[in-house]
Amino acid sequence: MTNMEFEPETNDSQKNYLTRVRNIALFTGLIAGLGGGLVGTVYLAPWYQIHVLKQSGATIGQQREVVLDEQSATIDAVAKVNPAVVSIVITKDLPKLERFGSPFEFFFQPAPGGPTQKQEVGAGSGFIITADGMIVTNKHVVEDTKAEYTVVTKDGQKYSAKVLATDPFNDVAVVKIDGRNMPTVTLGDSSQLKLGQRVVAIGNALGQFQNSVTTGVVSGTGRNITAGGVFGQTETLSEVIQTDAAINPGNSGGPLIDLSGQVIGVNSAVSEQGQLIGFAIPINQVKKAIDDVKQFGKVRRAFLGIRYVLVNDDVKEQYNLSVNYGAYLLGSDGQPAVIPGGPAAMSGLSEKDVILELNGQTIDTDHNLADIIKSHNPGDRVSLKVLRQGRERLVSVTLGEAQ
Repeated sequence: MTNMEFEPETNDSQKNYLTRVRNIALFTGLIAGLGGGLVGTVYLAPWYQIHVLKQSGATIGQQREVVLDEQSATIDAVAKVNPAVVSIVITKDLPKLERFGSPFEFFFQPAPGGPTQKQEVGAGSGFIITADGMIVTNKHVVEDTKAEYTVVTKDGQKYSAKVLATDPFNDVAVVKIDGRNMPTVTLGDSSQLKLGQRVVAIGNALGQFQNSVTTGVVSGTGRNITAGGVFGQTETLSEVIQTDAAINPGNSGGPLIDLSGQVIGVNSAVSEQGQLIGFAIPINQVKKAIDDVKQFGKVRRAFLGIRYVLVNDDVKEQYNLSVNYGAYLLGSDGQPAVIPGGPAAMSGLSEKDVILELNGQTIDTDHNLADIIKSHNPGDRVSLKVLRQGRERLVSVTLGEAQ
């Protein structure tokens, strides 16, 4: 006997009942889906904005508002400063080049004893600080005493420029044009800069693109760098601002500004090893130079007349010192540690002395003696705490003027 499976018969009433059940289930699912979407829109989205986005400091609308406000502030800041940003064109009398060779192979060389002509040899930037045409730029832009300098304003006007003064210890110079009612910048306070703060650089990028604008942030403060000049010399710049705003050749001397439109630095150098690593001299360092030029016609810098190395643990061990801080007076390259006839020599300082303090300020790797002296004027009388042969003594010194 074989087993057989039978499908039960279904009458019409049962079929209708199953159909109604399916329809009710579909309708219920649809209502549930719509309800869930409505709940998410009405309740969960505001909850997300309140409890999640507010933890990051802004709602979606606020984030968009912040972006728009920052763009507006950048535009306003550039509009405020840009009219006072100038290009500085460098020209020299150079021999004319004569062409030699065949139509298929030729070269140029100066004609012996031939005529000369003015040729553009470089360009930089600057910004106007007085209505009669006083301009701040970099020293390395205007350091060639045999060159001529022409200032080109944003509206294309050209002025012959005279170098009034250069800073002996910093990459700063002040030049002058004959102007009237010139647009000027407002100088800010570089001591208030914060990491991540938005900044804008303006200048004559590559010597071709006048009043170019780049933006970035303050990447670092208090940097110490060694910068190379166009004539192969090097210069140590201390306490400079690092920024990722693009600073290109030709930008040198132009302003670095904040979003209020105030100048907080002078663009000076760019790293050749990295990308978007530029440096600017803090405007607070430049203010003293500006005041000196206005009052004395030159930049005056205090001068102690010593050579030294900053003491740290390694220097302490190397020279068998009893302290791991201070400025150890040490000659180098055949030059004496104490310059004869200088303020330090006249006060009795000698090689192998360690200057521990100046006016109560400890000298260490965070407080370089040279930087502390920069804050003083020639003629200031300062007190030095000096360590000599294991004994401390106070020495009074009248600072001289660097030449």
